Amino acid sequence: MAGIVLWVLTVTGLGWFFINGWTTKGSDGRTEILLAPAERDQILAEMRQLLKAVDGVIRELGESEPDLKRMESAARAGGMHMAEDVEPALMVKLPLPFKQMGMSIHKDMDALADAVVQRETSQQLLKRLGSMTARCTVCHDMYRFKAG
Repeated sequence: MAGIVLWVLTVTGLGWFFINGWTTKGSDGRTEILLAPAERDQILAEMRQLLKAVDGVIRELGESEPDLKRMESAARAGGMHMAEDVEPALMVKLPLPFKQMGMSIHKDMDALADAVVQRETSQQLLKRLGSMTARCTVCHDMYRFKAG
């Protein structure tokens, strides 16, 4: 019986951390995600790479004759492959809504690259980008990182 109780408590604790992550309430009302300095740097580097991917697509859309291969490559750079090597220990520290938003952005970057290949119009591509950047701003309004 003690083993079952211990198992239930362990599963419950892990589930709680999977959903809530390692967080605390920030002084500015946002949720602080508590990370080691290297983990914080890793997440911020990934965000910068996503921003560079968006920038690459927008720059091509601004050209009179956009280079579709370059645009596709820029979008693909922010796709799901970015999330492949994330350490499980880091994923546990991230709250579920943060993980969901992040994964949706990576999937949408791959979908954007596919849309470029399918030759969607500039307006359609910008609408896709607008949907993604709206989620970025929501996430930045909700969370911040604290390295400790």
